[in-house]
Amino acid sequence: MIRVLVVDDHAVVRRGLSDVLGAAPDIAVVGAIGDGGLAAAAVTELEPDLVLMDLNMAGLDGIDATRAVLAVRPATKVIIMTSFCEGARVRAALEVGAVGYLLKDAEPEDIIKALRDSLTGGVPLSPQAARALLPSPRRAGNTSADALTAREREVLALVATGLANKSIARRLTISEKTVKAHLTRVFTVLGVADRTSAALWAQRQGISFS
Repeated sequence: MIRVLVVDDHAVVRRGLSDVLGAAPDIAVVGAIGDGGLAAAAVTELEPDLVLMDLNMAGLDGIDATRAVLAVRPATKVIIMTSFCEGARVRAALEVGAVGYLLKDAEPEDIIKALRDSLTGGVPLSPQAARALLPSPRRAGNTSADALTAREREVLALVATGLANKSIARRLTISEKTVKAHLTRVFTVLGVADRTSAALWAQRQGISFS
């Protein structure tokens, strides 16, 4: 059973999400609160597997609330659920540790699938959020995998699998500093600012580690 805590400052949204999730046979809504500042305490008390976190809330917003939740219980996964999908917001959420980013107009079955996927290592992103992380069409259209060296493609492919720099260094038998140097150039060539954007680009290009 997947234990879920809903954090949203709109009562109607909390009730709607609780009803949708509660109808799934493998999901139990263990709590629904309207204050991001109470999220860390609620997670400590209720021990949910996953938190559905609103982004814009009075008081502590979803970014800081996510940071607080993961500080007290790193095993809990957080998925942001909001109405906003600007690239900067998506990146900020993922950088503090959220494993997914959904929009509130998502279909109920897509929300439920996202929760299940997140607990098996998936990174559920709404299509709009995924697009917001990709390089601009102009830059992306002028960039191909041929612009990267063979080693840079290997590093990028391993980033796309979710490996951290230290693990990539061990896999390729190079130093972690060298991995960082390769990634710096990869980000520059692709015109992206973070690992998630680079990974999405790699997936679209079909780059994989062989």
